[in-house]
Amino acid sequence: MMKHRDITIVSWNVNGLRAAGRKGFSEWIGAGDHDIVCLQETKLQNVDQLPDELQGPDGYMGYFHCATERKGYSGTAIYTKEEPRSVRTHFGDDSLLSTEGRVIEMEFPGFVLLNIYFPNGGASEDRLRFKLRFYDEFLSHVRSLVSEGKRVVFCGDVNTAHDEIDLARPKENERHTGFLRIERDWMDTLAPAGFVDTFRSAHPEEVAYTWWDMKTRARERNVGWRLDYFFVSDSLRASVKDAFILPDVGGSDHCPVGIVLHDVS
Repeated sequence: MMKHRDITIVSWNVNGLRAAGRKGFSEWIGAGDHDIVCLQETKLQNVDQLPDELQGPDGYMGYFHCATERKGYSGTAIYTKEEPRSVRTHFGDDSLLSTEGRVIEMEFPGFVLLNIYFPNGGASEDRLRFKLRFYDEFLSHVRSLVSEGKRVVFCGDVNTAHDEIDLARPKENERHTGFLRIERDWMDTLAPAGFVDTFRSAHPEEVAYTWWDMKTRARERNVGWRLDYFFVSDSLRASVKDAFILPDVGGSDHCPVGIVLHDVS
């Protein structure tokens, strides 16, 4: 179905899928503009919490990895127009990637897609350590996929702004999680590992954000952070036709980001 045409993939931290459904998400996805829609922070313990139209919107199949550990927490979902060859949410009993509903991996003709809600390190030192361990385990996993000859796309809320251009007030946030040097150091390892930040590659000087603090009405003033990313393995770099951010789409404290892939069959 996806062969020999462009594929649009979008990623969005919806900050609660049921809440997003009441804020225009159903209409947005109902437009059917995107082939694959990856969501983070769905805040579901099970899919039955969703109305039918959000379990499988018209034209899409829905796949979910719910956070069963806590109520109203974490969770990921993917809506896709084409049935994937395989779907994976379990990466081993001892793997952090299996916990808290944070990862869905799918294989399509020509590429493997991973949708990830990376941990936030702000709650405590333990959570920062958890975040860094998750980062390292995730990078090992996607590098192993590449070593197997897979072409890899991974997207989601990375919960870190990489460089000073990626947040409005870098100096004031150097000691805050999401812009700590140790978090940014991990992001620095992605390019040497063979992964391309698609938006920054396409728009090297553009100032654009994907998250704004709701309490301070930061979106109205565009005081934001770029926390949401699409990375592709080097083997897919030439297939990236476009990389974009959709700041005018409301309904969450994040906005959608996306890529267009050309002929990846």
